[in-house]
Amino acid sequence: MTPARRAAWALAVTVTAGACVHHPPPLPGSEPELRVGLADGLSRITLGGDARILVTDDADGKAVASIPAGARWGVVPEGSGLVLIRPDGGRTGPHTGISAVSATADHFVAADGKRYRGRINVIRSPTGLLLVNRVPLESYVAAVVGPELGPRKENELQALDAQAIVSRTFALKNRGRWEAQGFDVTDDTRDQVYGGVAAETQQAWGAVRRTAGRVVTYHGELIDAFFHSTCGFQTADAAEAFHNGAARPYLRPVSDASGGGHYYCDISPRFRWKEEWDGATLRTILARSLPPVVPLGGDGLQRIVNVEVTRTTASGRVGELRIVFPHGDARISEPDVRSVLRPAPDRFLASAAFQLFVTTDHGEVTHLVATGAGSGHGVGFCQWGAIGRARAGQGYQEIITTYFPGTEIAKLY
Repeated sequence: MTPARRAAWALAVTVTAGACVHHPPPLPGSEPELRVGLADGLSRITLGGDARILVTDDADGKAVASIPAGARWGVVPEGSGLVLIRPDGGRTGPHTGISAVSATADHFVAADGKRYRGRINVIRSPTGLLLVNRVPLESYVAAVVGPELGPRKENELQALDAQAIVSRTFALKNRGRWEAQGFDVTDDTRDQVYGGVAAETQQAWGAVRRTAGRVVTYHGELIDAFFHSTCGFQTADAAEAFHNGAARPYLRPVSDASGGGHYYCDISPRFRWKEEWDGATLRTILARSLPPVVPLGGDGLQRIVNVEVTRTTASGRVGELRIVFPHGDARISEPDVRSVLRPAPDRFLASAAFQLFVTTDHGEVTHLVATGAGSGHGVGFCQWGAIGRARAGQGYQEIITTYFPGTEIAKLY
């Protein structure tokens, strides 16, 4: 999805989900369906497929059109509704919303060239067209697990199974979070990256089938199943990592030590890292990244005298970063540290677990080095740690309940 297509979406980040008040539906006794928001504010959508596509009106369920195999029809806003445009220029509509589904099993609807299981909905929204995929939960999980862990070897499949359970739990726990926008989950990192049929693999489907209907619970309730790439040495407490992140007994620091000075996630390419800034680059980045967090005042960014860590958290991460100016300072708490001290304008710092080395000249920072560990917010399930644990012979249940202490694996359907 292009940046322009995302422009109309309300800004939210997955890791701040704890700050949002929402009430997911009761736990299902059979496989539920998810509404995945693919894009909003679109000016045109192309529908088609490699088999015949049936299109109905959302309002009354009546048949609108039958798109032949291989054909491509357009959908555009018109007035307060939308219309379908045939290749010959003919139109149907207007409609407030339409649904498209393949008429043939094992074939799929294509929206703007991407194939999706289940049903595609196109809805007239205040900003244009809203594109939604209604898909069975297991099919959704199959499309998110592969991109999360990538292809895995035979001795790593327990990590893939664990990821499938964690991803399923995360989706169900957050179902309905975007109800006001007309869908359950997004297709990007605000929830989980979802690429439709193209993202599925045989390995991913194997993990989905082996774990079908299984979720992570704490005292009978679905958990907030946060996950990240690499913890670096131990996971973080939710309360230290997220804005308004309430403490959960199962989201507390867990050591990833495997013995002999090693860690299960030390196989990660992001296990250890280093970033450097010269004075000019640091100033350019902070001039952009600081104002959303700390107002700079009318004079803008002052000369940077020092950058230092003034507090660490229980998990050993930077709890507070202090940026010192000739007149005053800016204090950045952990949830904002990675977005402020960026390696580049378009990239967050890998993690909040780092040490700083500062060089100054004539009372100004001329060189800054950060050496760090891990990648991501560090809360909950460590993906590379799970791979390392699978290699060591741990099963998916042991892996999950280690990263989420006190939890259980339950089968919902």
